[in-house]
Amino acid sequence: MKRVARTKQTIGLLSIGIVVAIISSTSWYFTAFAQQASVPLPSDSLKFGAFVARFDPGGTFTLQGQGWPAMNGNWKTVGAEVELLMSGGPGGCDGPGRYRFRVDGKRVGFDVVSDDCRVRRMILDQSHWSPASEMKNLPARMISRTAGANVSASGSGSGKGSWPSFRGPQASGVAEGQNLPDRWDGKTGENILWRTPIPGLAHSSPVVWGNKIFVTTAVSTDPKATFRPGLYGDGDASKDRSRQRWMIYAVDKNNGKIVWERVAYQGEPIDKRHIKSTYANSTPATDGRIVVAWFGSQGVHAYDVNGRFLWKVDLGRLDLGAYDIPTYEWGPASSPIIWNNLVILQCDTQTDSFLLALDARSGKTVWKTDREELPSWGTPTVATTSTGPELVTNASNYIRGYDPRTGKELWRLGGSSKITAPTPIFAEGLFVVVSGRGPERPIFVVRPNAHGDLTLPDGKSNNEAVVWSRTGRGSYMPTPLVYNGTLYVLGNNGLFDAYNLKTGEEVYRQRLPLVGSGFSASPVASDGKIYLSNEDGEMLVIAAGDKFAHLSTNSMGELLMATPALSDGVMYVRSAASLFAIGRKR
Repeated sequence: MKRVARTKQTIGLLSIGIVVAIISSTSWYFTAFAQQASVPLPSDSLKFGAFVARFDPGGTFTLQGQGWPAMNGNWKTVGAEVELLMSGGPGGCDGPGRYRFRVDGKRVGFDVVSDDCRVRRMILDQSHWSPASEMKNLPARMISRTAGANVSASGSGSGKGSWPSFRGPQASGVAEGQNLPDRWDGKTGENILWRTPIPGLAHSSPVVWGNKIFVTTAVSTDPKATFRPGLYGDGDASKDRSRQRWMIYAVDKNNGKIVWERVAYQGEPIDKRHIKSTYANSTPATDGRIVVAWFGSQGVHAYDVNGRFLWKVDLGRLDLGAYDIPTYEWGPASSPIIWNNLVILQCDTQTDSFLLALDARSGKTVWKTDREELPSWGTPTVATTSTGPELVTNASNYIRGYDPRTGKELWRLGGSSKITAPTPIFAEGLFVVVSGRGPERPIFVVRPNAHGDLTLPDGKSNNEAVVWSRTGRGSYMPTPLVYNGTLYVLGNNGLFDAYNLKTGEEVYRQRLPLVGSGFSASPVASDGKIYLSNEDGEMLVIAAGDKFAHLSTNSMGELLMATPALSDGVMYVRSAASLFAIGRKR
């Protein structure tokens, strides 16, 4: 019995020892975990987008970005979370913000736990910060091509009356001799020749060649997928990441019947899109033989005008969004153009920016020019000048001129906005380039055949190459219009300005009636009249000339974001749901 008792006592002591060991081990584990979770934030200056932050070991922090209010205060870590309390800063930011953080060497990432300060949350949530002194080593961009059928030698009719790319030839937006009606109505059918429903969401504009109209769209598997029109400053991305079908349609321009449709790509979107945007923003381009559609990270797709697949080019991921807060993805909008058998693309992204020229027949790369640029959304323009062809791009760091045959830069002009969307235009021997984000919001009128850096010094508005310029008057989305010697600039907010193209003298400034949700589509003109489409579906007819005259307002009954096309006496209008043909009934 004594032996049994001693055995039980020994087992009991062993058990106690094991429990003590387990407790000690567990205590060590949780202590180690707590120590690991309380890793301090890096004390070096950190960079994210346009922002620099520093978390001093003494418990103070600074957060600064150009154009943003400075944020200073105190910080402390609680486990794997950091609490920020600011002194001063934006209104409504007096309370603390709490963020989960992850430290990887000298890098750190933040995810919001709770923060009523919208500005601070915009910057920090889902952000990834690196040492400010760190040089980024970007991997080489891989461009791959898939070949299909050979391009047919014959095209689709004459180019007469065609509207081959965004805003027509040289992005002018002008086509005379259309004899369009002053009044029409999308609901009653007055002066509506036909209406064809187009599924999906798209802000891309129609293009025309011969008897065919080409439009693109992205059809979501989510029946509630939508976009939000209107005048607002939110930079949020849409929550729509549903599976899509990126489509190209060919429509008979005489009767609106769909001639063919093709699914260029299907799958889940690689990138997010702005809440006001769609997954099909880029207008297609055609030269009467091929039709090229660009769907951003989903690639460039080429078909012949009869719908035969010719080639596709995968450019890799194209990350476009807010230059200052890279987590805000907005998606692409720049459109392809076709010039002299080259498909030219402007690819300005968060990481690597470049111009690309592809052989229109095969999709093979002809030239690629790297450029240090912020994301941009304008379409490039090639103009035939007195000294030869010139390719002009609108972007944030510089407006640039290139030789379109080689991609060689000819000139650059600084002073643009940090966000650029309007397309350069060429009219009456001059380039006009604008952008509308404050504080710059410039208008530049530039002579062709310039060379070198044309940037204007402070206090100057012109030089030998820059005929004239203005700040605070550029448009944010709509591309300007030059018509009969007058430059017209349409603001999103409905301010409509007219200037003498040669001198820059203001002709008039007018607030348009029926601004509604604002203006995104670009103006077009014909036969002494200018056509303006607001987002709510109202189309205003304005008389061109030195005095503002509002001739009529015509309702389409559907949201309007795309720019109309003009061809052979008909205006083709792409709404959020349909393609309309507007003209005098014969």
